[in-house]
Amino acid sequence: MPYFTEEQIMIRDLARRIAREKIVPVREHYDRTGDFPWDIVDEIRNADLFGVFIPEEFGGFGGGITEMAIVTEELSWACGGISLGFAASGLGTMPILLSGSDEQKAKFLPQIATGEKLTAFALTEPNAGSDAGGIKTTAVRDGDSYILNGTKQWITNGGEAKIYTVIALTNPSRGARGASAFIVEDGAEGFCYGKKEDKMGIRASATRELIFENCRIPAENLIGREGMGFMVAMATLDKSRPGVAAQAVGIAQGALDAAVDYAREREQFGKPIIANQGLQWMLADMATKVESARAFVYDVANRIDRGERDVSKLSAMAKLYASDIAMTVTTDAVQVFGGYGYMREYPVEKMMRDAKITQIYEGTNQIQRDVIGKALIREAAKKRE
Repeated sequence: MPYFTEEQIMIRDLARRIAREKIVPVREHYDRTGDFPWDIVDEIRNADLFGVFIPEEFGGFGGGITEMAIVTEELSWACGGISLGFAASGLGTMPILLSGSDEQKAKFLPQIATGEKLTAFALTEPNAGSDAGGIKTTAVRDGDSYILNGTKQWITNGGEAKIYTVIALTNPSRGARGASAFIVEDGAEGFCYGKKEDKMGIRASATRELIFENCRIPAENLIGREGMGFMVAMATLDKSRPGVAAQAVGIAQGALDAAVDYAREREQFGKPIIANQGLQWMLADMATKVESARAFVYDVANRIDRGERDVSKLSAMAKLYASDIAMTVTTDAVQVFGGYGYMREYPVEKMMRDAKITQIYEGTNQIQRDVIGKALIREAAKKRE
């Protein structure tokens, strides 16, 4: 992107090198086994990339959402699943960055910035997906502790992360307004993990249940105040959705590059198939869609980093648009490959599987449209005032 700073270009090039040299050779292995890619996490850690969005005072680079998006896009170019070791940790860190106390930031952020500990964000439950206000996990004050009970489902980095930001009800009678946010550390009394999910895509990413059975955590692990949990969660998603969008852009770019390379090499009727105008136009449309999605994503990330407050609509738009583009482009890439595109020997069928989740998690694209539509209604009402 033309407006990247020298530091951001350095971050991009470093993440790009890891993607091409370290992730590409092993992505098929991790997709097949579903193992968590700790060797790649170590590469990201050794490159100091986990700290790109952490303030300098806590051992980070001092960047923001833009830097997080840059790393996520580059890693996702190689593998959308492996990239989540980094990206989901950013999501789990966001509540602490946005609403944590000075003491919480000083305790947890340095460990996150160095990559010593991964994080995860726990909002979704078996009966509370798109309806985030329907959570049932509770947190009851008991002296200088809180006691958590409930189950979180489909938690990315679950079982691998050491720090979890968890949304639970401290006042169930108030519904969503009775939710609070907490930091729960791996090994806490009464905290364990459920099954690891066997997924269609992003198979290199760990997705597990979190189970709280009279889980006792220090009262000081409350983020903000009681009753702020839903606000913390929504603010987190507003800031993190450009990260999902960047993942989608990376997957789409990887599929486009693979399709172009294949079309230049594959010969039919005595010439490379890219010589066919119909295929050139198809690739041209794919490239245009990817570039437009990328421009949108980094514009929204830049707005967030500049301190624009009401970014909910734009953040939802970026996630919606980029993920739909990723699904379209990866599907078209499979078509360019023809029968070979359907085979696991080639990477585009995996990219197509990985792209699908970007339309689902951190709010389905139907929910994004709902967010956008409601924002338009509010804006129209203000204009009439």
